[in-house]
Amino acid sequence: MARKPSIAEIGAFLARVRAGGDTGPLLAEKADLLERIAANNPNDREAAEVARDARRAADRSSRNR
Repeated sequence: MARKPSIAEIGAFLARVRAGGDTGPLLAEKADLLERIAANNPNDREAAEVARDARRAADRSSRNR
């Protein structure tokens, strides 16, 4: 099982979001974090759905580059 994201990892991600820049890598990082959260909460269907949606958005973004 993937380890859940730490508060420091989430804080660093949010700092990169606030700093702006290229959204492609941010979408991929967001999807990674949400997938790890979902993996650590296997009974939470909503977490899995949010992670799936985030991964789709990241994949679409990478294809459009």
